[in-house]
Amino acid sequence: MFISFDYDHDNDLKNLLVGQARNPDSPFVIADWSIKEASSGWMEEARRRIRASDCVAIICGLHTRSAAGVATELTIARDESIPYFLLAGRASGTNQRPTSALTSDKMYDWTWPNLKLLIAGSR
Repeated sequence: MFISFDYDHDNDLKNLLVGQARNPDSPFVIADWSIKEASSGWMEEARRRIRASDCVAIICGLHTRSAAGVATELTIARDESIPYFLLAGRASGTNQRPTSALTSDKMYDWTWPNLKLLIAGSR
């Protein structure tokens, strides 16, 4: 699974999701393929990593709307026909959708049962 998140504001949420994947009853594995530094070839590298993933989890936090990288990664997932889902990152406040999200894209509550279902393809 590829995780897309706002690197400036939601790195803690990415770390929580990676930690959940280590639970003994976790049905999924996460390789931390985050691209930490923007470079001239980051989009091509993101495309390669997304293409190699079974699905993309888009963590939506309070500032996701202004995270251009998240919007780009979501567009890449859609272009490459990789399943994705939007995950509400924060329990309080208003989680924002990426600017490239479709109006039909549902944002799901971040619960362990939901996460298992979403990764298994229930969307």
